[in-house]
Amino acid sequence: MNFDMRSIQELCRLGSRGVFGKVLEELTTENDNIMAVVADVMTSAKLQRFNAKYPEKFINVGIAEQNMIGISAGLASEGYNVFAVTFAPFATMRCFEQIRTQVGYMNLNVKVVGLLAGVAGGIVGNTHYGLEDLAIIRTIPNMTVLSPADCVETYKAIEAMMCYDGPCYIRLTGVNGTPAVYKQDYEFEIGKAITMVQGDDIAIIATGTMVYESMRAARALKKNNISATVINMHTIKPLDTKILDSLRTKYSLIVTVEEHFKIGGLGSAISEYYSQFSNKTPQLILGIDDVFIKAGDYNYMLDKFNLTAPKIVEQILRKMENK
Repeated sequence: MNFDMRSIQELCRLGSRGVFGKVLEELTTENDNIMAVVADVMTSAKLQRFNAKYPEKFINVGIAEQNMIGISAGLASEGYNVFAVTFAPFATMRCFEQIRTQVGYMNLNVKVVGLLAGVAGGIVGNTHYGLEDLAIIRTIPNMTVLSPADCVETYKAIEAMMCYDGPCYIRLTGVNGTPAVYKQDYEFEIGKAITMVQGDDIAIIATGTMVYESMRAARALKKNNISATVINMHTIKPLDTKILDSLRTKYSLIVTVEEHFKIGGLGSAISEYYSQFSNKTPQLILGIDDVFIKAGDYNYMLDKFNLTAPKIVEQILRKMENK
């Protein structure tokens, strides 16, 4: 795909789920072994056109997510490149045992797609919020975990997953009209983080929709004479330890930002890696507090849990004042 401004704007209008449906249809045109297995989420996953064009490659198991994983594993064992699609909390919590044993243990080529990750479920509420998915899924051996920053990166991540041989999980955050982080084409590589902004004082490592908010926060921090580097950690597992090593002692503070519980996600994964070193920079983990949350509009929820650029700036300044 040619990523000019017009095509990027169109992807943003589609949102991450719309981009998933679009790219899977395009990839299947050139890759005959792709199968889509869904748990009654054809419309939510924007796969109506895919189903109409490739009915023989589309299986809807109904509201039976565990069966979805079992069928996907069976298809993968026969050589198919399978995308198993449902909402993020159902994919990772309801299906954990099946993914662990039938996909991870067997090291099968199943790509699990978690829709409505983070608080993208909006007013639907806690049952459909994917706030634990990273904490759960990254514990499974052989599993690669992706969290794209915007719709352009979602497109590239799905392409990369298709070419990758092995179990994968991708969490799709954001809603229709989510702002673009990337305004032109770039190279996406699984496991290789991307420096979005270069600074000298602190480093902000973000994932998913929080990359955009962190870039906005970096611009605002300049007004306080704080120069911030912003890293897009689009791959949660395996972490880009090379870039983490380069950050470990260079900055006065390392901040992680994620649309996920503070427990078990990106911040925890980075803390686990840094724990082996005695000389490391203080870390601030920003994310969703350890509480069940009341439902609300997507942007309202981000603001409520201090995941907008102004709130990120406030928390960083407070941390630096109290060092």
